[in-house]
Amino acid sequence: MESLSHTLGPVFNKHSRVLILGTFPSAKSRESHFFYGHPQNRFWKVLATLTKSSLPSTIEEKKALLLQNGIALWDVIQSCDIEGSSDVSIRNVVPHDITLVTANAPILHIYANGSKAYDLFHKYCENPSKLPITKLPSTSPANASYSLERLIKAWSVIL
Repeated sequence: MESLSHTLGPVFNKHSRVLILGTFPSAKSRESHFFYGHPQNRFWKVLATLTKSSLPSTIEEKKALLLQNGIALWDVIQSCDIEGSSDVSIRNVVPHDITLVTANAPILHIYANGSKAYDLFHKYCENPSKLPITKLPSTSPANASYSLERLIKAWSVIL
């Protein structure tokens, strides 16, 4: 069990209308210095398909895909104890102040990437603007019960 702090800032701008929240960067994401860095995670495939964009490969391309489509991205957790990339192992959570995004972008809705992000948001985060939050199926490779097609259909609500 490692005690880790989040090193990635939120991605958003004045055009961001939706905020997608994950839990905490996976080991591969921490290695690649950006969100959803595991090659088997379907996050970028889902977003590229929904936005009719090319699949981004660089950090700059990923940020551009988000920002050009009114999407903000961050994680619920600022620091925690975690084993590898296991959301199940998360302990001693210190949450991010989500208002850093919601007070500085015209966010209309929050979407949680998976049950764990949704549950942690409700347990730890302040939501003074009372923005609605919707739980979406996780794009993680651990969520093998969801095919890419099912994920795309479920995630289409973000548009």
